[in-house]
Amino acid sequence: MGGTAVYARRSSIRLDGRNWEDILSAMEPMDVDGLHCVATDYLDPQKGQISMEPEVIWHLLGGELGLRRMRNNADLLLSLAAHAAQWNTEEGAIVAERMRRDALRLRSALRQIRLGMFSQIFTGRHWVSVPFQLQEAASAYYLMRQRLLALYETSHVGLLPQLAQAI
Repeated sequence: MGGTAVYARRSSIRLDGRNWEDILSAMEPMDVDGLHCVATDYLDPQKGQISMEPEVIWHLLGGELGLRRMRNNADLLLSLAAHAAQWNTEEGAIVAERMRRDALRLRSALRQIRLGMFSQIFTGRHWVSVPFQLQEAASAYYLMRQRLLALYETSHVGLLPQLAQAI
């Protein structure tokens, strides 16, 4: 486990050379309530779990702009985790690696969404998996956000309010 933590720390710290404030100011605003709604519907199934329609999911995530913001913000979230790893080496490295894996799932889901949308444009047929990919993208981003907030709560609680407001 220790070797994994060292590798994760080394790889995550190389992501960005900017300072904490610059990274935070580059974050693009997201509809956190909409994101939470879609992600928890997917991650924490309840009675009536199939009631959220694809159009509602699309709207709650902010449409194409929201998906672009998730993609852009994901790298910034990883950079913010790398900063926290400097204050809390072991936990920071492990959380950064988990977030890196979440980011991979996010990017994969976003690729599938784009593919489905192009397919729909060119063939006129709806791609059935797009709503599922939207939920997976939202869930991956949501997990990244939650992991980062929890890491800062442990590692640097003084920065937590500013972080929570920005992300």
